[in-house]
Amino acid sequence: MPDIPFELILLCLASFGAGFIDSIVGGGGLLQTPAMLIILPQYPVATILGTTKIPSLSGTTLAAFRYASQVKINWKVLIPVILIAFLGALLGAYCITLISSTFIKPFILAILVLVAIYTYSKKDFGLHQEKGYSTFKQILIGLAFGLAIGFYDGLIGPGTGAFLMLAFVTLIGNDFLHSTTNAKFVNVATNVAAIIYFSQSGHILYQYAIPMAIFNVGGSFLGTRLTLLKGNKFIRTFFLIVVFGTILRFAYDLFLKPML
Repeated sequence: MPDIPFELILLCLASFGAGFIDSIVGGGGLLQTPAMLIILPQYPVATILGTTKIPSLSGTTLAAFRYASQVKINWKVLIPVILIAFLGALLGAYCITLISSTFIKPFILAILVLVAIYTYSKKDFGLHQEKGYSTFKQILIGLAFGLAIGFYDGLIGPGTGAFLMLAFVTLIGNDFLHSTTNAKFVNVATNVAAIIYFSQSGHILYQYAIPMAIFNVGGSFLGTRLTLLKGNKFIRTFFLIVVFGTILRFAYDLFLKPML
């Protein structure tokens, strides 16, 4: 029996945790991507990002279909968002070597701080399904954030699922459970788009991606089971934890990392 590289064991454990987080509120890439950057520093960033897309796609796909079996989906709104996010992710993946991501992070950090404060202070935020917008208006709003977040996923990646869920809650008015379900299907599309680009440019390490995908699916299975059992209040609590972790990550990249 061949020895399993220690670095692969660590990556699989990180991928399991990422699948668990991703299946509940998104943001698993905030664990998985830094782990790969630390454990495999000899590879280009584009290769690391491309490799993470395989396990992310696997876990997210499982979560999407498990949620879909329990949650009613408005496909008239969701399908246009999926399509525009797919195109946005392709564009973002293409631009990864042309645009610096550093100018985006201060803007995202400010938004996340405001979201954390608002979510914590407004106890019913994301706990109830609201239907204040017409289908046409929901589609227009969805096209706007689908393109923007899809582009972000192709360009940077980590946190995409959480940003998608946040958009469905704040901009369209879905509750957390419906937003999580919708976000998973959109995230599947953005992952597929990124994989298409990165695979053609040789930026996927399949010897790491495939084992990580298996563990990501395991984490996703556990996360979706907990979410469907616990419901919106559980998602709200977990969402706050992930947003807080995301704030710390972006603050570190912006303020502490340049000083080290």
